[in-house]
Amino acid sequence: MQFTHGSAGAHRLAVALLFITPALWSVNYLVARWAPGVIAPHALAFGRWALAALLLAAVCTGELRAKRHLVRNEWRQFLVLGLLGMWVCGAFVYIGGHSTSAVNIGLLYAASPVLIAIASALWLHERIGPLQVAGLALALAGMLHILLRGDWPALLALRLNPGDLWIAVAVACWTLYSLLLRAWPSAFSPVARLTLTAVAGVVVLLPFTVVEALLWWPTELSWRSAALVAAAALLPGAGAYGAYSIMQRELGAARVGLVLYLGPLYSAVLAWLVLGERISGYHLVGGALILPGIFLSTRK
Repeated sequence: MQFTHGSAGAHRLAVALLFITPALWSVNYLVARWAPGVIAPHALAFGRWALAALLLAAVCTGELRAKRHLVRNEWRQFLVLGLLGMWVCGAFVYIGGHSTSAVNIGLLYAASPVLIAIASALWLHERIGPLQVAGLALALAGMLHILLRGDWPALLALRLNPGDLWIAVAVACWTLYSLLLRAWPSAFSPVARLTLTAVAGVVVLLPFTVVEALLWWPTELSWRSAALVAAAALLPGAGAYGAYSIMQRELGAARVGLVLYLGPLYSAVLAWLVLGERISGYHLVGGALILPGIFLSTRK
């Protein structure tokens, strides 16, 4: 089967990745829960992307070597994408997670697919038809149903705190990252482009990591911190971001934003498998709304 850009096989692969990628990203929820007291937020983000860059580079060494002269044409783009996707959407989420709830994080991130869809239509001129709008609405309703545990009046009782501001900035930057990834053409394949973006992100993260370690948040050097870095680098790092880049190329920014709606459903399953948390009826109702929503939104 050929997976060249725009082919039927590439489209099917991208749709399949819509359901695989959230499972990879959900590992980040576990990492964020286990990180406090073990590793500082910037240190975790720095280690995650330094290791991810090495893993990704091993896959595309030949392309990076052959196209090294083209890096100077895109280095500013890599730097901006690294700042948005690796620094803000990495360290800021870990910082905000110390003082806000998972429900608040989920609700704030729920705005991102909607923002991406609107901005994609206005800025990138991606066509969003009635079926896609209906799919977005269904997926959003399902995701909110899970986060609110079926208790919709609880939405009125939510209160914002300083941690929510960190998450809100991360949501805005993730939206911008998604749009720029689609808007800026690149001479590199998705994996090679992500490798160079990760390197740029590590460069941005380095001074903040040093200052954090010296003045604010020391990190425990142990097998536990190393394991958290390795898990974050392999699954929600190289794996999820690489899949996201491929999906962006094939499906467009608006449809790919739907992966955020599957996050709460996958996290519930992962928490059930790893932490022994119970799956409730509202998870099933939410999933029954999200899955057909994604089907409608990704139809050609």
